[in-house]
Amino acid sequence: MDAIVLARMQFAANISFHILFPTITIALGWVLLFFKLRFNATGDQKWMGAYRLFVKVFALSFALGVVSGITMSFQFGTNWPGYMEKVGNVAGPLLAYEVLTAFFLEATFLSIMLFGTGRVPDWLHTTATFLVALGTTFSAFWILVLNSWMQTPVGFEIRDGVVHATDWLAILFNPSMPYRLGHMLLASFLTASFLVAGLSAYRWLRGDRGADVMAALRTGVTLGAVLIPVQILVGDMHGINTLEHQPAKVAAIEANWETQGRMPLLLFAWPDEQAQENRFEIGIPTLGSIILRHDPDGVIPGLKDFEGKHPPVKPVFFAFRVMVGVGMLMLVVSWAAVWQLRRRGQPTPWLARALVGMTFAGWVATLAGWYVTEIGRQPWLVTGVLTTADAASNVAGGAIAGTLVMYLALYVLLLAAYVTVLFKLAGKAAAGALPPDPAPPQANPVVAAVTQDR
Repeated sequence: MDAIVLARMQFAANISFHILFPTITIALGWVLLFFKLRFNATGDQKWMGAYRLFVKVFALSFALGVVSGITMSFQFGTNWPGYMEKVGNVAGPLLAYEVLTAFFLEATFLSIMLFGTGRVPDWLHTTATFLVALGTTFSAFWILVLNSWMQTPVGFEIRDGVVHATDWLAILFNPSMPYRLGHMLLASFLTASFLVAGLSAYRWLRGDRGADVMAALRTGVTLGAVLIPVQILVGDMHGINTLEHQPAKVAAIEANWETQGRMPLLLFAWPDEQAQENRFEIGIPTLGSIILRHDPDGVIPGLKDFEGKHPPVKPVFFAFRVMVGVGMLMLVVSWAAVWQLRRRGQPTPWLARALVGMTFAGWVATLAGWYVTEIGRQPWLVTGVLTTADAASNVAGGAIAGTLVMYLALYVLLLAAYVTVLFKLAGKAAAGALPPDPAPPQANPVVAAVTQDR
């Protein structure tokens, strides 16, 4: 493998590990706010019990997300210096806005959210939870603005080979941003919903049938059941937008070699890039055109129209089908869970096991979707402006390979430790071993007496 491929693999490994944790925290912050508001409104301790467990999950996820994000910024300088040299006038401010408006907000109020129960007024603790959740969403906004601009760049001009912003509103609200932002936020909520449902089901299987377990379980499966149809709708709009602005990516997603109307929807195929054809095709006639054009006669561009300028077909084609397949499985399981909980009030053991098995289903779907997005952009780093090859450094392939191996080994260990700790937290909650929140501080009796006398 040459140095460029190794550098791409290293960045892919870093971002694949990093994205797992913001995908949880972006939505989990809002779920925690829901738990807290329900407790404030009802006084029912089950909501505070759910909050106490999942705020620990949030803290662990947030910590790993911060640490893993740092390594990506280093790689801009070591492996991809051409990126900032070419588009730093746009990318730099957007990354700075993310730090100033999002990270500082999260870091400032996270300690109150984690340790403030019983130590600060309840309104302040609730406000801190809200601001942390808002900060995670701001962070997603700025990062997705930059990523979307790289996919559909507008609002700039090139002077002396360097990109300069000419219209920041156009950059912020570039053509793909609303669809990409909506799709990612929904993916985060679905990831968090199955995480909450899976850990709650694990507690249920360990014999904990407490009210907090059932409250969290119902919240998780209901959130998933409601949002998956919305995600399908947003995904459809996102696909139409991608067809308009990145037709080569859509051609790779569908493994469509020839421009054609009445294009079938391929359920399975083995794309052969050398022969420019598919083997072992299984498809539904005309459905591809109906989905992408909402017209059975709609014409879909073929890969042969982008000779030498289309992404690798196999990874994009299969990653898209993994994303959709996992999404459909999440829909079936969440709907079955909602129906069963409404009918019986408790899950059956097989359903609880299914939910535990799908605790991290959102991760699989999110990673597959990001592979479609990022690999589908190739050979461009910034579409039509900067290729991946032009942004790469001259670091030797052997050096990149060595650090890649170290990164992968470290990430495997950290991921195994993270998953283990999550289930241990859930197991301790089931055993009642989590320490209680501190009681509100009691007034000093001497001070109280003096105050009363006065």
